[in-house]
Amino acid sequence: MDTNTKLVISMTFTSFFTFQLLFHFISYWFSAHVSSGFNSLSSEKKIEWNSRVVSTCHSLVVGIFGLYIFLFDEATIADPLWGDPSLVKVNIAIASGYLISDLLILILYWKVIGDKYFVIHHCAALYAYFFILRDGVLAYVGNFRLLAELSSPFVNQRWFFEALEYPKFSKANVINGILMTVVFFVVRIAPIPPFYSYIYSVFGTEAYIRLGLLRQSAWICTCVVLDVMNVMWMIKISRGCIKVISLIRQEKAKSSLQNGKLD
Repeated sequence: MDTNTKLVISMTFTSFFTFQLLFHFISYWFSAHVSSGFNSLSSEKKIEWNSRVVSTCHSLVVGIFGLYIFLFDEATIADPLWGDPSLVKVNIAIASGYLISDLLILILYWKVIGDKYFVIHHCAALYAYFFILRDGVLAYVGNFRLLAELSSPFVNQRWFFEALEYPKFSKANVINGILMTVVFFVVRIAPIPPFYSYIYSVFGTEAYIRLGLLRQSAWICTCVVLDVMNVMWMIKISRGCIKVISLIRQEKAKSSLQNGKLD
């Protein structure tokens, strides 16, 4: 077993155990100290709360690190399919450890937080990451997909506000909802056309053919599955955002009429 493989395995296991520790112990202690409403939550909601704390921590780590790689890692930028994957492997190993950890948590607490779409999402991502970690190919592409995680903190924050029973029209809730919609679109939906344009541009090239049918299929099929789910989630988020904005306008209109104003 070479040094690179040992590093990947150790990083994945370290990530797995860190996120397990965060879920089972650290999040309980931290959340009780920073949020007075945490202790009053039901045991079921505390489980989902801790799961989302872990999700937020993972998203910030791999998202910010991924953004750095996306902007400054010259090796993968120069050759997206075969560029040196050293930095990307670290990020993918952290993400893989989290996905395995989260799958275990989903199974253990299926009645509370079980979701078949998350299982599909996690398994599809792990399948694609396997080839990056084992063969060192498609590093730029794998890291690019990780940038989607930058939307998760806003999605989780929306749930935290809901669990703490923040008013739907509170300033914090509305601002987070708008940011969630915008960021989700920017990191998950807007990249879809250029991403598949890139696939089309390299299709049939020598670098693409060298990948082999298995890795080609893993790359394209996984991305299609993930993007179909992203579009479904985007539609759901957009509907919620439009509904809230419409209700706010209605409330403002009612208030204006009550005050004798028509503006």
